[in-house]
This record gives sequence, C-alpha cells and structure tokens, in this order.
Amino acid sequence: MSALRVVLHAPTADGLARARRNALNLASARPDTEILIVANGGAVAAALDTPDPATDGWLRLCRNTLAAQSLDNHGGLAEVEAAVVTLAELQAQGWAYIRA
Repeated sequence: MSALRVVLHAPTADGLARARRNALNLASARPDTEILIVANGGAVAAALDTPDPATDGWLRLCRNTLAAQSLDNHGGLAEVEAAVVTLAELQAQGWAYIRA
C-alpha cells in the first residue's frame, strides 16, 4: 500500500485544534503518511497565539490571511501564498482533503 498524503484544512480556531489532533492521530496510526495542515481565516491568529511544537512542522499559514488581518508571523511558521491555491493544487496532485 502506498503512503497516504493528507491535507487538513483549518479555517477556524476550533478547526485548527481539530486539525492538530487529527494530524497527531494520523501520524500515530500511519507513521509514513505525508501530512500538511493549511490554515486560513481565524485559524491563522490561533496558530500564532498558540504554538504547538508537535504539529507546527506540518502547518502552513495563508499569506493572504496574514495580510488581511494585519498579522505578523513572529514565530516564523511556514507560509503559503494562498490557502485556496495550495488546497486546490494538493488535491490535483492526489492528496486527500479533510476539512477540520
């Protein structure tokens, strides 16, 4: 069986908390899984306010949200140009999409 590739979409603070739990559960159950968490909307401020070393390596913040909400990525978390583009591109590449 080939490794899973899963992108978890976190558009809200609650969604980010779910995505982080889902990512940890997924990594525990299937350690060879490629995981990304793409955060936009309210999840971006939540990610900046509550860092999580266990999952932040998988996290990608939407630059459009950072700009729209005048947020500073002071923690140096990874960013993507636009969450919508990243989500569409990953799905086109065969990644499984899960909204958290």
